[in-house]
Amino acid sequence: MKVALVGIGKIALDQHVPAIIASPDWELAATTSRHGTVDGVQAFTDIDDMLAQRSDIRVVSFCLPPVPRYEAAARAIRAGRHVMLEKPPGATLSECHALETLARKHRVSLFATWHSREAAGVAGARAWLADKTLRRLSVTWKEDVRRWHPGQDWIWQPGGMGVFDPGINALSIVTDILPDPIHVSSARLEIPENCQTPIAASVAFHHPGGAEISAELDFRQEGEQTWTISAETDQGMLVLTGGGAQLWIDGQEVAQDAGLTLTGEYPRLYARMARLVKDGAMDVDLSPMRHVFDALCLGRRVNTAPFIE
Repeated sequence: MKVALVGIGKIALDQHVPAIIASPDWELAATTSRHGTVDGVQAFTDIDDMLAQRSDIRVVSFCLPPVPRYEAAARAIRAGRHVMLEKPPGATLSECHALETLARKHRVSLFATWHSREAAGVAGARAWLADKTLRRLSVTWKEDVRRWHPGQDWIWQPGGMGVFDPGINALSIVTDILPDPIHVSSARLEIPENCQTPIAASVAFHHPGGAEISAELDFRQEGEQTWTISAETDQGMLVLTGGGAQLWIDGQEVAQDAGLTLTGEYPRLYARMARLVKDGAMDVDLSPMRHVFDALCLGRRVNTAPFIE
């Protein structure tokens, strides 16, 4: 199938383009971006022009920042195109619900992607936790914003989510591997004096079985980056490291499933999108976003030093 990629920035060039090019399911037929292009691929600067001129393109994959994404995605859906959304799928829950309603009306597939759920250790963690009694779960997600989001000022503006932009990756894993639903009970948000969104956050969650669940998120980590989820149960200890890439049970690394036919989070996302289009199905799970917005609603705000790129 032919796919158009909208928003040619770092994540598109680092992840989406290689995944599409390597896939037997897809042909990268066009791009739409005000600034970026991909060598050898027809480039547009306006999505309406792309939709009008390339009626042969069935699928549009969006890598725009969350705030401007809704209008562009809605145009694609109204034009009868299947739509794939980079995480987070929108700037608000209402936008995402509106896109889902619109997609159902126009009978097209909509995929709100969570790439961290495709990390190699996540499926094994979900299976192992399924019959365990959880006692404690902690998330430690600390990375260097200057390394991973250079020059991306939108992340500090309303709708940009700040540290929750990477933190939502952890929440997408947690909501996937836990057999029971959780919700935010309290949060502390550190917000730089010159920003609108948090640079660090501490979040506590309610678990129906009484387990202690917490998350520590920080955008100021220098040196070694930390993306770890630890779960203590009645039958042992589970740890996911490397953003879900490695699974450890009681200190022993668990080998990846040899049955995985694709390597990498984004190749598996695009394979999933191909199946959704073939089956006429949708996948719009917004549970990670609910946790982010609950934390932003309940969070006690603390001013911290200005952020300087």
